[in-house]
Amino acid sequence: MSDTPETGETPASPKGERIAKWLARAGIASRRDAEKLLTEGRVKLNNVVVTHPATFIEPGDLVTVNGTLVNEPERTRLWRYHKPDGLVTTHRDPQGRPTVFEKMPPSIPRVVSVGRLDLNSEGLLLLTNDGTLARRLELPSNAWVRRYRVRVFGIPTESQLAALAKGITVAGERYGPIEAGLDSRKGDNAWLTVALKEGRNREVRKVMAHLGLEVSRLIRVAYGPFQLGNLNRGEVSEVPTKVLREQIPQG
Repeated sequence: MSDTPETGETPASPKGERIAKWLARAGIASRRDAEKLLTEGRVKLNNVVVTHPATFIEPGDLVTVNGTLVNEPERTRLWRYHKPDGLVTTHRDPQGRPTVFEKMPPSIPRVVSVGRLDLNSEGLLLLTNDGTLARRLELPSNAWVRRYRVRVFGIPTESQLAALAKGITVAGERYGPIEAGLDSRKGDNAWLTVALKEGRNREVRKVMAHLGLEVSRLIRVAYGPFQLGNLNRGEVSEVPTKVLREQIPQG
């Protein structure tokens, strides 16, 4: 319920937690998407529709989204998932394509992804039951390196790859510094290791295409301190709580 009194005064220290953050921690959606659910009138607090994100949740309050009761947020958890290609990173796909979340084992609660991997990309995808954490880990201010193994058709020159370290503009969009190195080549194909800190939508594919290289396989092998390691395709592994506390910035 809102802690703003009828006089319109704002309390100095509101009790409870903002509803959008609470919904994010409950794994319903990111905080931004939770705010959208509020504006659409799809959230009720104690059977009353609430639309303002500055509404506070207190112990014992009942929250429903689309008529379904939302359980109290659990402790924050994080999983590593080896995403196969052919899956979209969304809860619902208008085109009816299979999604990452449909493939989760029954033991995994409702989770959201930390960033995305597109349909044809594979490798490490972090999943969490805490939407607020997901948003925090996506922020460029963390300066976490996303590392990829990339197979391309075509052979880049050393100068092309070296120039990426200064950043590059593609179709009017400026990308930050990218580290790229040639690992091996066979015929007209090459394997590269690519590392970047922004991870914008289809960034690697767009940059490679700008260099005249066609990406035929893209595998994310690391996201910040978390590694794909020896996870099999489709396998999910929870990050131990101790490791989570050590690696995730607090606040």
